Amino acid sequence: MYNDLKQFYWWHGMKRDISNFVLKCLVCQQVKAEHQVPSGLLQLIMIPEWKWERIKMDFVSGLTKSARFVPVRTDYSLEKLAELYIAEIVRLNRVPLSIVSDRDTRFTSRFWKKLQEALGTKLHFSTAFHPQTDGQSERIIQIHEDMLRCCILEFENTWEKQLPLIEFAYNNSFQFSIKMAPYEALYGQKCRTPLY
Repeated sequence: MYNDLKQFYWWHGMKRDISNFVLKCLVCQQVKAEHQVPSGLLQLIMIPEWKWERIKMDFVSGLTKSARFVPVRTDYSLEKLAELYIAEIVRLNRVPLSIVSDRDTRFTSRFWKKLQEALGTKLHFSTAFHPQTDGQSERIIQIHEDMLRCCILEFENTWEKQLPLIEFAYNNSFQFSIKMAPYEALYGQKCRTPLY
């Protein structure tokens, strides 16, 4: 929050005031969890040369950290998942060169492998029980879950209608690892929002 606001506002003690505001926010306190985990073995991360060239399943761009939040039911068929993938990822971005995903049976299925082979996309799977292989998308999932919990507390039965705004908020939030918001990394300019 501080990194987003400091670009347009400043007052003496601003960082402290923002920290105090967050500490007093009931929803923030109910939702936020400590995500710091003990460090493990470092994993080699291939840095993409272009946006959406290499993605992490759960639809995260490795270069820009931008994410797509697509609601998926657990009972969706592989055909339905393929339709969503084409409509939500390929149509809006590109056919990725590679995908890193966990070993979910939907991602290791013959159907999914054949689809990606036909598209010319290489599949890479994280090591079982070692989520740090794909720590980038795992961290984004944690952030997304925190944001969803906030929406569930505030909007109860209509949280799914807030999903596009959650995606917008995430993609326009400052990310320390890239020193800008994912939107800015993707499009080369800041997104126009009510703050700007």
